[in-house]
Amino acid sequence: MNAFFKTLFEYNHSCNRNVITLLLESPNAYSNRAQTLLSHTINAHHIWNSRILASVPTYGVWHLFELHELHILNDTLKAESLSILSKHPLDNMVSYTNTKGASFSNSTQDILYHIVNHSTYHRGQLMSELKLQGVSPIATDYIFYRRTNTPLL
Repeated sequence: MNAFFKTLFEYNHSCNRNVITLLLESPNAYSNRAQTLLSHTINAHHIWNSRILASVPTYGVWHLFELHELHILNDTLKAESLSILSKHPLDNMVSYTNTKGASFSNSTQDILYHIVNHSTYHRGQLMSELKLQGVSPIATDYIFYRRTNTPLL
């Protein structure tokens, strides 16, 4: 199962990298909505990793990042998630308080899957926004990634 999650985080990182590169090539398309969506995606990944690691997140859910900051943040989050995979059992239960103050407990596996699923959802929204900004959207579906990248499983 760890190999599957490693593949998912490679996919997530690759798609984020491609989106960030696309925006760096078309910086005028980094609209307020694009910035909000991409920043939120990065923030949520960071917050969920922090919950697994039982650490205090550096950024809030809606913190906005400048475009030039995103590649490094994306790289850092991937490395952190891969480290979590190597050190935290997938069936380990993680207790946390959400941003509204409610307490929950979920398995590491469920949280890791949520990170990728949440990122995929917002990348879809981001592609719609980029199209409105006159930028041709790129394919960010998992199956397209698997067709063009060496299988890691």
